[in-house]
Amino acid sequence: MAQKKSDRDHWGGAWLYGRHAVTAALANPTRRIRRLVGLAENAVELRALATNAAARLAGEVEILERAALEQLLPRDAVHQGWAMAAEPLPETDLDDVVAAVPATGTRQVILLLDRVSDPQNVGAILRSAAAFGALAVVLPQHGAPPVTGALAKAASGALEVVPLIRVPNLAQALETLKDAGFWCIGLEGTAKQEFAALDLAPRLALVLGAEGEGLRRLTRERCDALVRLSTRHPWHSLNVSNAAAIALYDVATRKL
Repeated sequence: MAQKKSDRDHWGGAWLYGRHAVTAALANPTRRIRRLVGLAENAVELRALATNAAARLAGEVEILERAALEQLLPRDAVHQGWAMAAEPLPETDLDDVVAAVPATGTRQVILLLDRVSDPQNVGAILRSAAAFGALAVVLPQHGAPPVTGALAKAASGALEVVPLIRVPNLAQALETLKDAGFWCIGLEGTAKQEFAALDLAPRLALVLGAEGEGLRRLTRERCDALVRLSTRHPWHSLNVSNAAAIALYDVATRKL
């Protein structure tokens, strides 16, 4: 059996693939591009988009046969004939995000993920964060998935617009947010209080844990409140990315 290929290469970047992920990366002025490849059916569109990213693209657009393109990517990658070897994005600091939060205006939300290790879930959460205007998604440095093509594909372009911040200590990040006036809300399926019953503060930090394991004790203790999403089924269990989307929609539809 052939060895499974990785979508991370020796330079520390990743192969991004799929129309939305690649298009968003081309539009991101901070994204540096090593290679841009595609199938002949996408050649005209790829070259047109690459024109605006020429200063960030190391070479010409490469048009490959399907077999040659798929040799570059992980097995079963859903690439749609689009792929890019991309440098890692510049790191964003949580303090910088907090410092840029406006004093008044719309409600501001930051998501924190505790032990969420599935790249598909992280990517889907990024996508919801972009859709509902969250400021950032925060992950611990240890135990969280690296940025791979699978994560970027699930994010559907959101990786380029929502900062994905890695912190040494999630509990300390919560203290930083509290000091900046954020109300830290942990979502937990067994909590007695319902999220819909909360009066939401102007600044919110929504904390979600992995399915099954939930929030760690130190993370839970740093939250100002623990709440659950209202469900009809007595098990009240949701995939973490679905829970994030529901909570973000709830916040976005409430008046400040």
